[in-house]
Amino acid sequence: MSKKAPQSTPSPHALSKFATGRALISRLLLGAIALFMLIPIIIVLLSWLQPVADIWSHMREYVLPQVLKNTAILLAMVILIAGSLGTVLAWMTSMYRFAGQRFFSWALMLPLAIPAYVLAFVSVGIIDYSGPLQSTLRLLGFESGIPSVRNVWGAGIILSLAFYPYVYLLARQAFLSQGRRAIEAGQMLGLSRVTVFFRLALPQALPWIVGGLILACMETLADFGAVAVFNVDTFTTAIYKAWFGFFSLTTAAQLAALLIMVVFVVMLAEQFWAARRTGSTIQEDNRRFETSLGQSLLMTLGCSLIFLAAFLIPFIQLIYWTVQNYQQDFDARYIGFVTNSLLIASMTTLFIAVLAIIMAWIKRQIPDRVTRLMVTLANLGYVVPGTVLAVGVFIPIAWLDNQLIALGISREQVLSGSVLVMLLALSTRFMTVSFQPIDRQLQRLTSNQEAAAELLTPSKRQRWQQVIIPVLKPGILTALLMGFVEVMKEMPITLMTRRQGWDTLAVRVFEMTSEGMWGRAALPSLLIVLVGLFPVWILLRQSEKRG
Repeated sequence: MSKKAPQSTPSPHALSKFATGRALISRLLLGAIALFMLIPIIIVLLSWLQPVADIWSHMREYVLPQVLKNTAILLAMVILIAGSLGTVLAWMTSMYRFAGQRFFSWALMLPLAIPAYVLAFVSVGIIDYSGPLQSTLRLLGFESGIPSVRNVWGAGIILSLAFYPYVYLLARQAFLSQGRRAIEAGQMLGLSRVTVFFRLALPQALPWIVGGLILACMETLADFGAVAVFNVDTFTTAIYKAWFGFFSLTTAAQLAALLIMVVFVVMLAEQFWAARRTGSTIQEDNRRFETSLGQSLLMTLGCSLIFLAAFLIPFIQLIYWTVQNYQQDFDARYIGFVTNSLLIASMTTLFIAVLAIIMAWIKRQIPDRVTRLMVTLANLGYVVPGTVLAVGVFIPIAWLDNQLIALGISREQVLSGSVLVMLLALSTRFMTVSFQPIDRQLQRLTSNQEAAAELLTPSKRQRWQQVIIPVLKPGILTALLMGFVEVMKEMPITLMTRRQGWDTLAVRVFEMTSEGMWGRAALPSLLIVLVGLFPVWILLRQSEKRG
């Protein structure tokens, strides 16, 4: 009877080599993901190596001055209007008790569910000369005299209404973390509540407010549909016209490179202010300051006006137009619109969710500066407008198509305009939407829980099934829902990279609004808005749990 050979224990040196090799493989994988996400940006920046002198002379003389002027005006209006609205509304709903306060505390976030381009065309349709507002005034015998809103000033107001919730959300978080202590301490020193707000509460909340403003500015720079409705030329519309008007992909890429530089300046500002935000816990105890009847009515009226203008009236108008035009507009094509939208949204969401899990896990296992840098680079696409990414992805794909034709492998372009192009651009744009909730959820897994799981079972597959996946499940669900809705709403990437005739709901909205058919744009817009309410609901639930 032979003796069983004793099992050899790996030496510490062998284990160290194994761990080092595994870390190297993980870093290589993370680096590949980061490079994959950075390729469109790199391609756009390299476009300056190929100057297009004749077109650029026209651009410098006729296009760029107006583009820069409009962009500056829009940013200034969004900073002023969205910043003021978001801060004041956050202060009222977090510090004062008035009629409807509990309702408005969450209802004022609902405009996040309406894409800016939908709010834009609905507002224009209501206010235009032939719209219900001026038509009603004329029936009543009044000459309205309402000036045209289809200009940069009208666009600035609508973008402010669309993006103020970014400021509202972060400002409210800051004010709730302060509680009543700042006001009570100031009042003990003889200061009025208004003085306390400007001297104590506002300076402490400023990093959060600026953070919300920077998000609103990035969305303003990235907007394409809303400014197109208002006939306002910005970088995004100039990129589109250079590509499809001048048929110069190089010029479009160079304009995109200029926009990237502007966006990066804004991003550096965000990093600066983010470093100044100190961690704080929301301590909402429902102890708000009582208000007089007049103050309560004013606060209720102010919140109601913003809620009506930014969400309820546009939402009701969409429903009205949909009912009015449903029989005329709804046909077999809508099956294609919905199918295409669901297909590209599902594919993109699943793809970036898998990559996000891999990135978050590698970041947890190797938490050093190199890893954090690569994770940051991989998530950089979210701050880059969709028009830029569309150009950055299309250029290498078109080059690859031309090489396949030159080699005789194919007779026509098979990759350009395919779902693959949209998938790459959309994945780059919305990677961080999936990564952030998954990464935050993974941080809930403590080292003790992970160590206990390793003691219970040596199988990595079982540890993932029994411990890690259950912990990650809420984050994965949030990532899937939010990613799905963001892709459904995205217009410029799909519009600029799709094959002719391959339309989505967002593309349908653009085509109808381009022809001034507001009513026929209502049905696809309403579907997008209804889907968009899901992430807002999730955001509200998470906010309530933190409260």
